[in-house]
Amino acid sequence: MPPRTFDLAVVGAGVIGLAHAALAQERGLSVVVIERTDRPVGASIRNFGHVGITTQEGEGLAYATAGRSHWLRFAERAGFWIRPAGTMIVARAEDEWALLHRFAELRGDAVELLTPERTRERASIQDPRLLGSAYCGNDLRINSPEAIPALAAHLAEAGVEFRFRTNVTGVESGLVRTSRGDVSARRVVVATGHDLDLLFPQLADEGEFQRCLLHMLETDAPAGSHFDPVILTGTAVMRYGGLSQHPEAASIRERMQRDTPELLDAFVNVKMSQRPNGRLVIGDTHAYAHTHAPFKDESLDELLLREFAQLLGAPLTVRRRWHGEYASAAAEDFYVREPHPGVFVACVTNGTGMSTGMGFAESVLDRM
Repeated sequence: MPPRTFDLAVVGAGVIGLAHAALAQERGLSVVVIERTDRPVGASIRNFGHVGITTQEGEGLAYATAGRSHWLRFAERAGFWIRPAGTMIVARAEDEWALLHRFAELRGDAVELLTPERTRERASIQDPRLLGSAYCGNDLRINSPEAIPALAAHLAEAGVEFRFRTNVTGVESGLVRTSRGDVSARRVVVATGHDLDLLFPQLADEGEFQRCLLHMLETDAPAGSHFDPVILTGTAVMRYGGLSQHPEAASIRERMQRDTPELLDAFVNVKMSQRPNGRLVIGDTHAYAHTHAPFKDESLDELLLREFAQLLGAPLTVRRRWHGEYASAAAEDFYVREPHPGVFVACVTNGTGMSTGMGFAESVLDRM
C-alpha cells in the first residue's frame, strides 16, 4: 500500500504544536505530530502553568480570550488538573497601586481591586508594604508538567498519530523529511519554538530570533500559607502589554532603576504559582542570546529567593531548580510565515505561549 498522506503534520509537541494538533483533529483532519524527544520536555512543561488572559493586550488579548474555552474543554477530556483561580497583581508601592487602578478602569468587570485584608484572604502575602491588589478572575492555572503530557496522551487516544524520538531534517511542500523516513502531509505546521533556526535559519535570522533563558525554582510553601491565584508583582510591567503601556509603568521602572537595579539587570519578573501538591513555582529571570552557557548562576537564584522571602515573610526551601527557555523576537509577538506553499511556521515569541497559544493556533489553522 502507498504511504499514508495526512491532512496536517505538526513538527513539535510543545503547547503550540499540541494546540494545532488538537484543534485540527476537532475539525476532522488527520494529524501526525513529530517530536525529536520521547515526550514533551521543553518550554511548555517548565513554566508557571499560568493561562494569563487579562494582562494581555491587543492581538495577545484576543488569542488568550479565545483560548480559554479550549483549555477548559481539553482539561475535561484529557483529565488534567485545571483551576479558574485567577491572577492577583500585588501592589507594594504607590505607583503600582495607581497603575492597578488605571488597569481596572480599562478592563472593567475583568479586574477587581482588593484591599490588603481581602488580598490576604486569597493569598498569604506578608510584605508589610502591601497596599492592595488587582484580581483577574478570568485567568486559569494548570500544572504544566502533568497537563502537556496528558493532552498529548489524550490526542493519541483520539486518533492523532505521534512519532516521538524522530528528528525532522527538512520540510517542503507536502513532505516532512525525518530521521525515520519521509512523512507525507497536505499541510505542515512547524512549531519548534526557539529551535526554528535548526530548520529555517534564514527565517530565524530575518526575524532576529533569540533564545530567552529563565531561572526558575520550586520551593516548599511557608507553613500555614495558602495561594490560590497566580501571583504577580510590580515587576510585571516589564512583561505584560496590558500593564506596560500605561504612564505609571514608567514610574515603576524609574524607581526600580534607582532602588533595585539588579532586578532590571536580570529582567526579573517576581511571579509565583502553586502546584496541586502545595509547592510553589517561583521566578523568573530573563537573558537573551542565540546560544547560552550551560551554567546556572547561583546569584540569580539568590536574588529570586530574596525577593520572595520579602513577599511571603519567610525564607523558602528549594526542592528543584531548572532553566526555562523560549523564543524571543523583538519585531513581532506572533510569528507566522509560509516559507513553502502549505508549510506554516508558527511561533509565539514573547513567552505567553501557555496563555495565547490555543487562540493563536486557531488563527493559524483558519489561514490554511
